Amino acid sequence: MRKLDGKVAFITGAARGQGRSHAIRLAQEGADVIAVDICAQLDSVRYPMGTAGELDETVAEVEKLGRRIVARQADVREIAELRKAFEEGTAELGPVDIVLANAGIGAGGAAVTEDQEWDEVVGVNLKGVWNTGRVAIPSMLERGQGGSIVLTSSTGGMIGVGIPTAGFLGYTVAKHGVVGLMRSWANFLAPHNIRVNSVAPTAVRTPMAGDGNLQAIMERAPELARALSNAMPVDLVEPLDVSNAIAWLVSDDARYVTGTVVPVDAGQLNKR
Repeated sequence: MRKLDGKVAFITGAARGQGRSHAIRLAQEGADVIAVDICAQLDSVRYPMGTAGELDETVAEVEKLGRRIVARQADVREIAELRKAFEEGTAELGPVDIVLANAGIGAGGAAVTEDQEWDEVVGVNLKGVWNTGRVAIPSMLERGQGGSIVLTSSTGGMIGVGIPTAGFLGYTVAKHGVVGLMRSWANFLAPHNIRVNSVAPTAVRTPMAGDGNLQAIMERAPELARALSNAMPVDLVEPLDVSNAIAWLVSDDARYVTGTVVPVDAGQLNKR
């Protein structure tokens, strides 16, 4: 028997990158998946965002593993869209046991106003996480069978990056806020046997990090060099490294782990 047999996971930002990796990893452990992604480009985001075609690829990868998946396009900032996706997914797959609030965007840099850059990064990275919880948590409480929630923060949610632009300030504020949400929900939900934790990755090899071309990013913004410097001799971790940590956190192997931040950071935080 696999660790997550019979479980249903609700995953945001699932079209590619970490979200797709999480969907595949949890499916390998037996979970069915409700996968959500905006599948649209936000003006303040420099890199190309996930597409409907990429969300379809996530569906195909999960189905190859013999697991069920319901995929919907929804903006995590819009509660009605997200709730509709959640309700359609649970109607087909059953109640949710696992919630991964993974959707997030980078710090921007496109030719938009500071206000738009701030609003978009905070909207996706913080309000989107709050929306994910308030869509899923009531059903978990009503069911009364416990569960596990993991919120994706960042090493930027544990330190002050020190880059005074709207995008980086907004990103840092949002990721700190995610940790605050995690701690608050963990205390509220512990009596209901719903565990809430956070992961804090260093830079991950995804389109947000230039698919591994970190050196080019740091050449454009040398101030990032210190913020993204790991203790171990690796520039980036792989999405699977984060997925493996999440697979442990949502399993019974971590049944008494709640209210924690798990760094997947190659020693970056300790180095500082």
